[in-house]
Formats: sequence, C-alpha cells, structure tokens
Amino acid sequence: MAYQAGGQRSAPRPVPESLEAQAYLQDYATLLEAVAFPSVVFDHRWDVVLANSAFETLFRGIGPHPTAMPGGNLLRFVLFHPDAGMVLGEHEARWCLPMLAHFKAAMERYGHDHELQAIRREISQDPIMEAAYRHGLPHWIRAVGDEAMEHDGAVRPLLHPDPRWGATECRIVGDTPKMLEAMGYTRLTLVLRDTRRPSAAPRRPRRARGTATHLTVVPTADA
Repeated sequence: MAYQAGGQRSAPRPVPESLEAQAYLQDYATLLEAVAFPSVVFDHRWDVVLANSAFETLFRGIGPHPTAMPGGNLLRFVLFHPDAGMVLGEHEARWCLPMLAHFKAAMERYGHDHELQAIRREISQDPIMEAAYRHGLPHWIRAVGDEAMEHDGAVRPLLHPDPRWGATECRIVGDTPKMLEAMGYTRLTLVLRDTRRPSAAPRRPRRARGTATHLTVVPTADA
C-alpha cells in the first residue's frame, strides 16, 4: 500500500470530510503503490498526503530533520534539508530555484496561509536564500523562461541510492485527476530515465551540518 509518508510534519494535514473522498484516497493509495517510479501527492503547502514505496526508496538515505523530511513537506526538503543534494542532482540550479519560483506563486495565491508564512520567514533568515528569492529569482525567470520553472515535463538530475540507477535523470510528470484536484491536491511522478552512464560511483554532495546557509550562489541576470 502507498503510505502516508513519514517524517515530522509542520502542521496537521486536513482530512477530507466526506466518506466518498476518504474512500477515493484509500483506493488512490493502492493505485499509487502499483506505480514503479517515485510518485507523490501533496497539497498547496507541499505537505505530502500520499507517496509510494518507490518514493520512500529514493530518499531512504536522507538523515533526520525536524521539519524538512521528504515525506513531510517537499518544499521544506528541497530548500532546507542539508542532505537534499545527496539525491537531487545540481540541487541549487535545477531544484531549488524552480521550487522557489513555485513558492513565490503560492505566496501570491495563498499568502494568508500560516505554514507558507512560516516558510517565508525561514527563507528570510538565510541571507543568501533571501537574496536569491527577492533579487536573483526574477532575473533567473527572465533568463530561462517560464517553461524552465515548471515541474510537469521537466527533466532533472537525480542521484538514486540504488546502484542500478545511480547518477541518472528523471522526467517529472504531472498527472492530477479531477477528484484529487478538487481536494486541493497535486500528483507528481518522477519517471526515471536509463541514461546508461559510466559505472563510476556518483558523487553525492553533503552540506556540512550546522551550516546556516542553504544556497551558495545567488543567480544573476547573466547566469
């Protein structure tokens, strides 16, 4: 069965009130588990609602974190977990910046949400990430275009813990049925791509523990 992914959550997730919606989610969890690739369902805060075993396997080497576990909140994981670069290849340019762009859009739509406000405060406490959010991000969006910040269809590098995949790529596929969309949920699947790269062990960068800054480079208009 697909699991309601673990990791400490920043806030309790809303449970659909209708029995029909609850039954649908239970059946959808079964469907999700049948998918061979990492697949996840999350809400407008990026709080994970459902994820399958392949998703759990992808992040099995991630160390504990009080608020930024991949099975708890995807946005927090990408931005704040010091181990994120162990799995998300080219972490800052290919994962952090698109996620910051989506977060900015969410703040424009759900700015009253307390959890999103808390994430915004955490970004502001990191000088480099705050500079990237306020100043670098607009330049980056103009430079790469709106398509580059979209999740659906994007091809991004991964460092899979299974040596059969190793350093590879995934295509992110958005496939949200109407029932999930009506509940305010989104589904993404990471379709792993067999790149047949040389068998050398992939380098898995790990940020030193206790480091306050999560980003190291602020993108500019020339980046």
